[in-house]
Amino acid sequence: MLNTEEIFFLKQKSAQIRKTIIEMLYQAGSGHTGGSLSLVEILVYLYFKEIKINMEKPKSTERNMLILSKGHGCPALYTVLAEIGLFNKDVLKTYKKLNSILQGHPDRLKTPGIDMSTGSLGQGLSVGIGCALADKIKGDNHKTYVILGDGELQEGQIWEAAIFASRNDLDNLCVFIDNNKLQLTSKVEEIFGKRNLSLIWKDFGWESIEIDGHDFDEIDSAVLYPTKKPKIVIANTIKGKGISFMENKIEWHSKKISEDDYKKALNELLI
Repeated sequence: MLNTEEIFFLKQKSAQIRKTIIEMLYQAGSGHTGGSLSLVEILVYLYFKEIKINMEKPKSTERNMLILSKGHGCPALYTVLAEIGLFNKDVLKTYKKLNSILQGHPDRLKTPGIDMSTGSLGQGLSVGIGCALADKIKGDNHKTYVILGDGELQEGQIWEAAIFASRNDLDNLCVFIDNNKLQLTSKVEEIFGKRNLSLIWKDFGWESIEIDGHDFDEIDSAVLYPTKKPKIVIANTIKGKGISFMENKIEWHSKKISEDDYKKALNELLI
């Protein structure tokens, strides 16, 4: 269980990272704001508690791995990677600029700490399964984490991969769904339908846990929950979390941040 000091530390990091995300996207003039802000607590927990990257060998696979399958949420991931010291925070100012190591979707050949190049939705789970299976075969005691978007579940490859993972008893695989319930132009349920995700994943042979994706105690409990199955964590989140006029607003999937928006957002994110 997390103690009071750890929770305070993680909350402070999350607040700082949200502020940095807004600054980065405002300077870039584009980017996926809502879905980056909904990811913050999940990424902060994983990189400060579960994924210990060797700063001298960030591409080493001798550690827990993370695949951000919803690659458009990379502003949150880049900010966390800078926060743990993989590259200078000033590099965040170059996001989406020519020749920058920080492109609009993660590129493992350019950015230290990126475990898979992502962007085409639906592919990350399959690669994560490959990583987990390889660790099983080698007898390595590592875990693989994958983060999916809830809209991403409309990709058929996700469900083919889900069957394979349970069939092979990949208990070293932990998948988070960033369940913010909104996608590019609509609510997820308007396209995917009203479905009980927990029951669906259980039917596919997974250990299914539903949590508040912004609560560190619940994230911690889900990650540490013992199981002999692959684990799906349905993290109920708020798109645009932390900024009142962005929260649960479809348009903030990728809307440009104006100067007025920027000032109002920073005012709400004072830490």
